[in-house]
Amino acid sequence: MSSTTLIANGILNQHLIDPEICIRCNTCEATCPVDAITHDDTNYVVMADKCNGCMACISPCPTGSIDNWRQVPASEPYSLADQYGWESLPAELPLERLAAAQEAPIYVQDMTQAVIAAASSSAVDGSFRAATYGATTPPWSAAHAYTNLYGPKNPITVTVAGNINCTEAGYDNETHHIVLDFGAMPFPVLEGQSIAVIPPGVDANGKAHVARQYSVASARNGERPGYNNVALTVKRVTQDYEGRPTRGVASNYLCDVQVGDKVQVIGPFGSSFLMPNHPRSHIVMICTGTGSAPMRAMTEWRRRLRKSGKFEGGKLMLFFGARTPQELPYFGPLQNLPKDFMDHNFAFSRVPGQPRRYVQDAMRERATDLAQLLRDDNTHIYVCGLKSMEEGVVLALRDVAQQAGLAWDDLGARLKREGRLHLETY
Repeated sequence: MSSTTLIANGILNQHLIDPEICIRCNTCEATCPVDAITHDDTNYVVMADKCNGCMACISPCPTGSIDNWRQVPASEPYSLADQYGWESLPAELPLERLAAAQEAPIYVQDMTQAVIAAASSSAVDGSFRAATYGATTPPWSAAHAYTNLYGPKNPITVTVAGNINCTEAGYDNETHHIVLDFGAMPFPVLEGQSIAVIPPGVDANGKAHVARQYSVASARNGERPGYNNVALTVKRVTQDYEGRPTRGVASNYLCDVQVGDKVQVIGPFGSSFLMPNHPRSHIVMICTGTGSAPMRAMTEWRRRLRKSGKFEGGKLMLFFGARTPQELPYFGPLQNLPKDFMDHNFAFSRVPGQPRRYVQDAMRERATDLAQLLRDDNTHIYVCGLKSMEEGVVLALRDVAQQAGLAWDDLGARLKREGRLHLETY
């Protein structure tokens, strides 16, 4: 879609995000190629003077909140201040208001030029955008995913069945493995999908807390096989990204829940970050911290298949990063997995007396083996963790490919097109 199709006869078809169903997962902002999406503590919003209607943000959105438009006078688009203050989308403007707006060609021209400039600068500035390589379709052999069975207006109430600290006790960074039981309520979920939890209470403005999204850490047949339960990996947030003290509303709530407590859940979400079902498919998993949740789910499902004799040799390769071994979730259980089942590689960035090492460093060290997998059309790659890791990881994949004589532009495009390179960062 070109910018000129957004504006016609003084009317702007303005792209908006529905605050009622948005779960603040940051997918849209991370995906937008022209940086037209931003957010504050309340809402995710679209900048009218930057959005070029390219639709790149539509399919990755897990809830559909991004797929909303309103016709408005091009000279009076909804401002960021307007959108930040919304609790729901505004009603369509009356036709007589739109009819009166067809006399504003000067603003329309200025806005079109601004949109074109934003799109063009993104295309020609030479910057590497890792997000452009992320697939928005699932692998061909993935199971069918059910999504949005329960929304913010009809959450499901589940019961806490377990809550354990899965990092070494006594350290500042604390991560919990939490099991939620859905009882008799249908909640089919696959490895790679996510759910959202609604914390009780209200925020500083007296509004109910918005739901927070968490990747599922359990296999499709339950944390305990044959049970209708789901596991989450939740880090207790006690500081922001700048190190300033803060208290994560949902993370602290979940880390403190007790067995038997009730929790409100919506979802499930996600229809592309799904593991392949093909028994000979190879899976490369690259994650940091709680980004390990979907990787644990995939690993556990493969482990159960192997135990049942339905596993036909697909390789699992894991690159897992944390600040220290003590802060790495599931470090003990991972160490106990058979070496012929999973090839795991750890990277620690804050070990006293040792140089900082990140997942992309570990990837480059294993370039020969990684390149062999990149040559195989059965290989699927999953990246999950903080947004800051995304560029380094995709650049490492590019370097490994190029050093092996593989043309990255062709390979990267094919991995995306075939649903074999998935990026889920936050």
